[in-house]
Amino acid sequence: MNYYISIISFFEFYIMEIKIQSASTRTSFIAVFLVCFMHISSHANGETSRSSDIDFYTFEAYDINNERVSLEKFRGKVSLVVNVASECGYTDGHYTGLNFLQDTFKDTQLFNVLAFPCNQFGQQEPGSSEAIYNFVYERKGAKFPLFAKINVINNNVHPAWSFLINNSGHAPNWNFWKYLVDHNGQVIGAWGPHTSPEDLLDIIKLAIQNIPSVKKNSAQFSRGDEF
Repeated sequence: MNYYISIISFFEFYIMEIKIQSASTRTSFIAVFLVCFMHISSHANGETSRSSDIDFYTFEAYDINNERVSLEKFRGKVSLVVNVASECGYTDGHYTGLNFLQDTFKDTQLFNVLAFPCNQFGQQEPGSSEAIYNFVYERKGAKFPLFAKINVINNNVHPAWSFLINNSGHAPNWNFWKYLVDHNGQVIGAWGPHTSPEDLLDIIKLAIQNIPSVKKNSAQFSRGDEF
């Protein structure tokens, strides 16, 4: 299992034991420990080296317009990968939160939400690519990349999602699972639909701070209110 996931799981257990119940508080605690681990790990392995030949950014996917996209274009940035649906009870809240994250970090040019429609949970993404495109961009005003509908469980799972599942230890069991991927294409953490996108703000900020180019110019991230 990915070292990021192992350390997150340890501190989630610790926080549960001391009865911290707030989701946002738990996430903030995990974020503090995560950045310490990321800092140590980057020095141990070399900041620019890959931990293996395969990572999230080595895969390809089709976008919502059926154009092939190399995920390599997102290397060097932090990505929040999400299986989305248009007719779910979590839809409105999550699109609001995902738009918030994309807007919050847009000036860094180092973060992207990557949305993958999926119809496997409650048949809640039944529409065509055109219908999904119109819903996401016209109705929800999204400004992040949207990919073609895929499978994320059972048969014919998209290879990039197989990587996310295998390296996080968590397969999605409903819509709006969120996988945070670092600048080297390694999985930092995975959260289900009960965790709002806004709760991941601090962890995303810390993941961006761990990018080598940002470390060299860390002054721009010295104040928490700069995002």
